[in-house]
Amino acid sequence: MSLNLVFEDLGRKDYKETWDYQEYVFNEIINYKISLKEGKCTSLAPPNRLIFVEHPHVFTLGKSGSENNLLLNHLQLQAEEASFFHTNRGGDITYHGPGQIVGYPILNLEEAGLNLKTYIHKLEESVINAISFYGIEGERLEGATGVWLDADIPGRARKICAIGVRASRYVTMHGFALNINTDLKYFSFINPCGYIDKKVTSVKEELGREINFKEAKEIMKKSFEEIFSVQTTDKVS
Repeated sequence: MSLNLVFEDLGRKDYKETWDYQEYVFNEIINYKISLKEGKCTSLAPPNRLIFVEHPHVFTLGKSGSENNLLLNHLQLQAEEASFFHTNRGGDITYHGPGQIVGYPILNLEEAGLNLKTYIHKLEESVINAISFYGIEGERLEGATGVWLDADIPGRARKICAIGVRASRYVTMHGFALNINTDLKYFSFINPCGYIDKKVTSVKEELGREINFKEAKEIMKKSFEEIFSVQTTDKVS
């Protein structure tokens, strides 16, 4: 696979501001594909992106989700300094917050030679590969997206990474949320991804110690490059 893939680490950034930026990049690639198909293209292809970000406390609900899976009212959200958004990704409800690596790959799947099912499989595999660095064995849970631990053990299954994607004209946005040093208290305020009988965990929870977050981001980035067989270039400001 040969992709022009630009990496951006946005640091800690507001969810809606980041979502708007995703939409801008997403639409830029789609508009290029449309103009190319119509024979009207006069510019170079915009680069695919891999965006890393940490969000302030926020709950996001996917298109197929139920608002009943948010267990807080508006005043309680304010008390927890959290916000809430209906989004255009797949999946149900999840939480984003400090200590979590949120990854937004905005990729032209046709250029990458991937279909959507294979793309999501590779996203999961890149997380499984990354957490193996810490001696954690990630797995898939049949019928669910994301990365799980002890997926087939009743009462023990717990999610370490959520995945929710939007795709249009074979271009992706949104992505994954990997819990590194995440405050797991916030997951008690929702039915994570719509489940009432599954737990959520983090690398910190599994190892019993604070994780070097900068190192964790580098491990995740390298794992993405390895699994997707790409090299990224950092965005030049």
